[in-house]
Amino acid sequence: MPFIIIPLLLLLVAWVSTCLVIVKQAEVYIVERLGAYKATWEAGPHLRIPVIDRVVRKISLKEQVSDFEPQAVITKDNVSLSVDSVVYWRVMDPTKFTYKVERPIAAIENLTATTLRNIVGDMTLDETLTSRETVNAKMLSVLDEATNNWGIDITRVELQNINPPTQIREAMERQMKAERDRRALVIEAEGKKQAAITEAEGEKESAILKADAVKERRIREAQGEAEAILALQKAEAQGLAFLKQAEVDKSVLTLKSLEAMKEVANGQSTKIIIPSELQNLGGLVATAKEVFKDGE
Repeated sequence: MPFIIIPLLLLLVAWVSTCLVIVKQAEVYIVERLGAYKATWEAGPHLRIPVIDRVVRKISLKEQVSDFEPQAVITKDNVSLSVDSVVYWRVMDPTKFTYKVERPIAAIENLTATTLRNIVGDMTLDETLTSRETVNAKMLSVLDEATNNWGIDITRVELQNINPPTQIREAMERQMKAERDRRALVIEAEGKKQAAITEAEGEKESAILKADAVKERRIREAQGEAEAILALQKAEAQGLAFLKQAEVDKSVLTLKSLEAMKEVANGQSTKIIIPSELQNLGGLVATAKEVFKDGE
């Protein structure tokens, strides 16, 4: 009896193991029963009936990347380009992904190539090279709308490489080199111009400072002379005022004039003109001397 039970238990375990299906995280299984869609199993354990139930597809819900082969594209100005693109996508509806489209990756690749040709065909070479973001956005919009019916969500589209023909690349390189040379000459000329302007401004400021210094010196000299003249005039005025207060008569003033003439006579002049007032005073002095002599 034990010899029969053990094989039966082993058969039961084997049968249960074939019936038990464990779905991993971020995956779903599409299950058919007798050839018809039955259910979509998500992460966790599930039981199936052997032979009757069958897992027809295991689908990952992670975001996936498809790097497609370069495509030959002709621009609006008849330049042939080789462009390869990268598409980021994920499955949003596993049922549609399984039953709405045959070979989903190939379908995305063909749709990407067609969309790329249509978009780049309406653009010139320069626009294509400088407007990658625009091309990416247009492709994303078209692809996402077209693949919604397949249960696919296009999250991002990137143009990886844009390769023009060799002759076009050489012409572009020469153009870039000429542009760099032109910019270098412009920058050098601008530097020389700025240096000349700076030097001229420095000379101008130096001349202004020198003129201001001369002006300041002359102003100070003029102020000094004016102060000296003013001080002399004040001294003369004070002297006259003092004489007036002392009530000095005309004779004293005349004697003062004689003293001044004496100082003049001590100079190098050979001819001295004496005013008439001083001549009368000279006679008066001589008369005074004779009177003094007679009194003696």
